[in-house]
Amino acid sequence: MSTVDQATTARTRRSLVAGTVGNFVEWYEFGAYGFFATVIAANFFSSTATSDAESLIKTYASFALAFFFRPIGAAIFGRVGDRIGRRPTLILVLLLMTLSTTLIGLLPTYASVGAAAPWLLTLVRALQGLSAGGEFGGAVSIMTEFAPRTKRGLYGAWQSFTVALGLLAGAGLAAILATTLSKEALSDWGWRVPFLVALPLGLVALWLRLKLDETPSFARVQEQPRPAPAGEVAKAIALGIGRLMGWSAAGYTFLVVMPSYLQATLHATFQQALVATVLANTGFAVSILPAGWLSDRIGRRPVMVAGAALVVVLAFPLMNLLQDKESGNAAKGLAVFVAGLVVGLMAGPGPAMLAEMFPTRARYTGLGLAYSLSNAVFSGSAGLIITELIKRTKNVDIPAWYVVVTCAVSVIALLTLRGDDYRRELRD
Repeated sequence: MSTVDQATTARTRRSLVAGTVGNFVEWYEFGAYGFFATVIAANFFSSTATSDAESLIKTYASFALAFFFRPIGAAIFGRVGDRIGRRPTLILVLLLMTLSTTLIGLLPTYASVGAAAPWLLTLVRALQGLSAGGEFGGAVSIMTEFAPRTKRGLYGAWQSFTVALGLLAGAGLAAILATTLSKEALSDWGWRVPFLVALPLGLVALWLRLKLDETPSFARVQEQPRPAPAGEVAKAIALGIGRLMGWSAAGYTFLVVMPSYLQATLHATFQQALVATVLANTGFAVSILPAGWLSDRIGRRPVMVAGAALVVVLAFPLMNLLQDKESGNAAKGLAVFVAGLVVGLMAGPGPAMLAEMFPTRARYTGLGLAYSLSNAVFSGSAGLIITELIKRTKNVDIPAWYVVVTCAVSVIALLTLRGDDYRRELRD
């Protein structure tokens, strides 16, 4: 291998590591918040030591609020990233995420400061939403713009893979704390640990991003700067939301909301709910990279349509299996594992599919907005919508209905993908 080839390979590897490490920190924290939703509800949204349905709904409202700040972050940081570069913007985004996540672990609770506690938590969650909105567009731009044309699906899949790793890390640490600490200690101080751990993780991620190079695609368009067609970008964003909504809804329902659903609705213990979530996220992680690799061989469309269609077909049988008191733990574990597996079929090719929809001049902004708007509506609101509808209707099948409807719409939107998009060079 020539010196030039070695340098190119090294830059590509650095782009993967630097792009994914910040993404890992982001989703580790979002997972931790979801997994500790019932504990956070008791500490921040209730004047008593118990977590009732009302305080849980308020917790998910705060969860959803952070997602609705994501499109704002995507627009702000995307604009900066398309103007001055991916590297400096991703460094700024990472600093904001690390700071806000660490602050959650230091916030006073309702018992200490009363009604100010939920407002402080909500403010910090808003800062997290802004930074998370700027993370996805930059990370995916970095990974796909450095990737060889025939490996964009695989390179982009690393973004989704680190989502799974982040969620697994959050769930794993939550499971360890729930197992080793008493219920009182977990509620008193143990829940803070996952958020404080974000500080050293963020510092490592920052060190890696400081070593990152700017992408060749961005450097090329800077030589002849001109604006991207606004109408074309807006149309692509709307279509991207339709293609992503099933992934967003099913991903958060199966991978993040599941613990609270199992506890509040099916009366599982905290430990049982976390084990189920670890299994679901393991299934998710297992399928992501193979799905991205396969999409480089046969195209994004067949792989992602298969994932969305399988959710439509399997959602009710899987949910009914979890609800069946006669079903064994092994069968229920397999059910949540399969649920995560099929979501991974959408998540693997998804980042590359989005990157291929936008020109380099608007890629950071366009794919960041499509992703964050989809997540704001269909991920961030998942816990709130599901918990509120179950409370009002007493229908325990609400999670299945939610993912079936959204994935059915995504199937239709994904069928509009051109079959040869994965073979084309990224547009400037």
